[in-house]
Amino acid sequence: MKNALITIAIALFASACANSPFGKKVSEPFSGNAYESNNRFFRATGKGESSSDNIARGKADIEAKTYLAGQVNTTMKQVADNYMGQTENERGADVAEKFQSLAREVMNTDLADIRKVGEKKFYNEKEKKYTVFIAYEIKKNAMFRFMKKQARVNQKIDERQLAIIDKILDEQIKQSEEGN
Repeated sequence: MKNALITIAIALFASACANSPFGKKVSEPFSGNAYESNNRFFRATGKGESSSDNIARGKADIEAKTYLAGQVNTTMKQVADNYMGQTENERGADVAEKFQSLAREVMNTDLADIRKVGEKKFYNEKEKKYTVFIAYEIKKNAMFRFMKKQARVNQKIDERQLAIIDKILDEQIKQSEEGN
């Protein structure tokens, strides 16, 4: 009798979990901590669907790179804002604007040291549709070093601004290498 009650309780619990108001939980490729950004890496994933495998791959690629570029842009904006907040220099806004402009230029040309960490392709026979998942990462310190190089060739940045941008980027490189 006691075993029967336990079995019924387990069955009721299992059926209640199966009928979640949110639907069935889906596990997609490249999910979890290993594919999320942290102190050392910018990371992003993308998903694309199409009846053509090349188009599905292209959509996944664009989605992942767009998300990655957004993370880099947000980080650079925060770094520039922190610089302006820490310095009470009237020219701080000018340096911060140059820094953000440099970040935009870097992202518009190339994301430095981007690495594909995974790609998976699925074909749904019933819907005749491909689904592609892609995961990318960029080492933060490599991105910051690339920005330093780009700042040196930028004609719009004077020596004083270059020294400040170098200092800001050196701090970011140090933080990414320490993992803080």
